[in-house]
Amino acid sequence: MLARTAANLYWMSRYLERAENLARVLEVNQGLAWLKAARPGEDMAAPLRLTDSEAAFAAQHGAELTPAALWAFLGFSAHPASIRSCLARARDNADAARDALTGEMWQAIHATWLGMQAAIDAPPADPANFADWVKERSQLFRGITYGAIHRNDAYRFIRLGTFIERADNTARLLKLRYRGHRAGMADHYGLMALLESVSAQDAYLAVYHDTVSAPKVAELLLLNPDAPRSLAACFAEIRQILPQIGGPRGRAAKKRATELAAALEYGELQDILAHGLQNYLGEFLDQLTQLNDELHAAYMEAA
Repeated sequence: MLARTAANLYWMSRYLERAENLARVLEVNQGLAWLKAARPGEDMAAPLRLTDSEAAFAAQHGAELTPAALWAFLGFSAHPASIRSCLARARDNADAARDALTGEMWQAIHATWLGMQAAIDAPPADPANFADWVKERSQLFRGITYGAIHRNDAYRFIRLGTFIERADNTARLLKLRYRGHRAGMADHYGLMALLESVSAQDAYLAVYHDTVSAPKVAELLLLNPDAPRSLAACFAEIRQILPQIGGPRGRAAKKRATELAAALEYGELQDILAHGLQNYLGEFLDQLTQLNDELHAAYMEAA
């Protein structure tokens, strides 16, 4: 496969996953802001901190945070972190890799972009409906991909982009929202928001049958291989995908991915907490950045 095609497929998938993740975060954040005990002003800034866009938001909307302003900025504006920009870049990458996609996949991407354009022209009265639509479009594309495309390197780069982006999102959300053992209803709401932001509230109840606690949330999202958006689940997939990509390249990326997967598979929560969860997640995100760079150098840059 040509390096540029691999890069287009990888980033198409990452941008779709990013749009879905951001839609879920904005939807959950809006609900959290309505709860007085949740310290609305602080929690409402979470999507801006997650996307490193606080300064850009303030330049456009001033210091006042409202759900409407957040949706306008991170949903429909041309800012690079917005859902609109993510879907535009997914569409552009799909067009550049048109020959590697099935007709159904390409049509799904373009139908999503047409729907996004309609939302830009007439923003929905209820942003929650828009968030549901974004999630459904991303999930539809994944379903079409899984059911329609030949299991070749194109499929593998699409799946690789999904799980790299998903791991990045889960790690950043956990780093942002985890406050350790501090007591209080605000922290309870924050933990619930974290679980809802990665669609893990049902998984938590299925595993623990208990009230929400910070260590158990961390254990679920870090080490549980059966929670689809956990770091362990993402790297179990990545470790399977990389050896299937043809050619002699990618030894450094495969080595790093294997080491990260093994550390998550055999890791112990008490060791992570003793090291400091914020330290652990910062180091993990650095490793993920290096893995992304190694993947680019091995497969997505012209030799």
